[in-house]
Amino acid sequence: MKDRDMSQLPSPLTLTDLQSAYAVGASVADMLKDVFARIAAVDDPGIFLHLAEADDLTDHIAALGAYDPARPLWGVPFVVKDNIDVAGMPTTAACPAWTYHPERDAFAVARLREAGAIPIGKTNLDQFATGLVGTRTPWPVPRNALDADIVPGGSSSGSAVAVGHGVVPFALGTDTAGSGRVPAALNGIVGLKPSIGMVSASGVVPACRTLDTISIFARDVPDAYAVLQVISEYDAADPYSRSIPAPALHPAPPAIRVGVPDHATRRFFGDRLQATAFDRDLDALRNRGAQIVEMDFTPFFDVANMLYQGAWVAERHSVIEDLLKQQPDAIHPVTRAIISKADGLSATDAFRGIYTLAELRRICDPLIGSVDMLAVPTIPTFYSRADLATDPVTPNSNLGIYTNFVNLLDLCALAVPTAPRADGRPGSLTLIAPAGQDARLAAEALALAGQSAPVPAGLPDTDIAIAVCGAHMSGLPLNHQLTDLGGRFLKTTRTAPCYTFHALAGGPPMRPGLVRAETGGASIALELWSLPKSALGHLMGQIPAPLGLGSVELEDASRATGFLCEAAGTLGARDITGAGGWREFLSGEIAAQ
Repeated sequence: MKDRDMSQLPSPLTLTDLQSAYAVGASVADMLKDVFARIAAVDDPGIFLHLAEADDLTDHIAALGAYDPARPLWGVPFVVKDNIDVAGMPTTAACPAWTYHPERDAFAVARLREAGAIPIGKTNLDQFATGLVGTRTPWPVPRNALDADIVPGGSSSGSAVAVGHGVVPFALGTDTAGSGRVPAALNGIVGLKPSIGMVSASGVVPACRTLDTISIFARDVPDAYAVLQVISEYDAADPYSRSIPAPALHPAPPAIRVGVPDHATRRFFGDRLQATAFDRDLDALRNRGAQIVEMDFTPFFDVANMLYQGAWVAERHSVIEDLLKQQPDAIHPVTRAIISKADGLSATDAFRGIYTLAELRRICDPLIGSVDMLAVPTIPTFYSRADLATDPVTPNSNLGIYTNFVNLLDLCALAVPTAPRADGRPGSLTLIAPAGQDARLAAEALALAGQSAPVPAGLPDTDIAIAVCGAHMSGLPLNHQLTDLGGRFLKTTRTAPCYTFHALAGGPPMRPGLVRAETGGASIALELWSLPKSALGHLMGQIPAPLGLGSVELEDASRATGFLCEAAGTLGARDITGAGGWREFLSGEIAAQ
C-alpha cells in the first residue's frame, strides 16, 4: 500500500510499528519524511550534532531493495551518540577540535546496517563521555523529553532525548559510569547496558577503554533486546571483545532472589518521593514472586567512588592527553578539571587503585552470588539545569551512586521505566546481574511489566529439558547450579498424578524426594529448565544419593529428564504429597512457625 500516510504512525515509534507498516506496503522514503517532520516538531537544536538530509539517504534507501522481513531492522531509522563512528558523518565527541571524518562505520553500526537499519544522525553528549548530566557540551544542551527544567542526563544525552521524544525507535549510546542508564531514567525510557565486551567498541572514541560499552536506548525491552541481538558479535579487532551471545528470550522464572540496598544504605539525598517510588517498585517485584534480600550496599558504593579516582581518571587522560597539552581551552572546563586530576597521579597510584578494586570485588562477589540479580533505583533523585549551573560536580556525582560500580564489577544492567512518582516525574528501576546474564535481565523486566517471553516451541539439539521439583527451583538455594551451567527457565508444569513427594532428612538445604507410585500418587508442581547437554554430567556430579536423574511423566503425558528419588531414600522422610509441591510445603512450614 504505497499510498499509506506514514504520519498516522503512532508516537512514539517502536520496531513493531514500523515492521507492521512495512508489511502492508509503506515506503521507507515516506517513513523518513515522517521522522524528519517529528524532529522538526520537537524543535530542539541540542539533540543533534549532525543530522542527515533526507535527500542524502536516497542511495541507502535504494540499497535496501524490496521489503525483507528476514532482515530484523529493515528500514528502521536510528541515531548514534557522537563518540561512535558512522561513515559519512563527522565524529566530534562533543569537542570541535577533536573532529574527524571516519571512512568506515563502527563495528556495531555496521552490524545494524547489515540488518537493514538506517543511521540518520549523530547526537550530543557530555564531552568525551565524561558526565552523567548532559550539560557538559559546547553546543546547546538537549532539553529533557519530559520536563525541560530537568537535566537530560548524560553522557548519552542526545540519544536518550531522541528516543524519549519517540522520533526513532532506538538509539546507540555508550556506558562507562551509567551513561546508558541515567539518561534513560530521566527521559522515561529503557536503557540497556550490555556485559562488557558483548558489543564491540571498535570505532568508538574511548572514555575508559577497559570499562566502556555501547548501550541501547529504546521505548520498550523487546526493542532494546532485539537491537542487542543484532550488534552482539565477537570482534577480533577489538582486544576487549568477548564472545557473549544474546540468546532468544525465555520466560522469566516465577520466583527469584533479588538483592537490594538495605534501609541503612539507601541513598536518595533527601528525596522522599524517590524513596517511596523505590519501595513501590520492590512491592511490584514481590508481587511477581521475588524474594527481596536486603544487603549492606556500602562495598558497592565504595567501588562506585573509585571510578573517578586513580587508575580510571588516568585512563580517561590517556585518550585526550595530547589535546590537553596542545589546546587545553578546546576542552569543556568541567571536563578539563576532572580529567586533569590525572596530572597529579603516578603509575603507583593507578596500581593501588587496581589492588583496592580487587579487594572490594572479594567483598561484593559473595553478595552478588547470593541472589539472582540486584535491583536499585536507576537514579537517587532529580536535578534541574539550574542546579547544575550552581554546582556542576556534586549533582553529577550523586546521579552515579547506583550506576558507577556496575562496569567496575563486570556486571550487566537494564534500566526500565516504572510508574511515575507522585509528582509525575518518571520512575525507573535498574536490574543488575553478572556478565552474560543480559537475557535473564530482559526476561525479568518483561515479567515486571506484565509481559512474558514466549515459551520456546522446541529446544535446540544442544540442550535438554530438566524437570526440577525442589531446591533447584527458581529462587531456592540450589537454583544456581542450573543457572551457573547456562540453564534457562522454560515453564511451570506438574507431574502426572502418579507420584508421592517426601521431605528428606538432612540438609541444609532441605530437599524433597519424588517417587513414582503405583497407588496413592498425586500431581506435583515442577519447573522445566533447559540445560546444555554438555553440562549434564557436571550437574549429575552435584546430585547426592538417594537422588538421581530419571524420566518423569508430566501432566500432559509427555516425559522429561528430572530429579527422582530411590524408594529406599524415603525411610525416615516425611510424606508431603498432600502439599502438592515444594514451594507450598515450605510456605506451610513458615506459616506454622
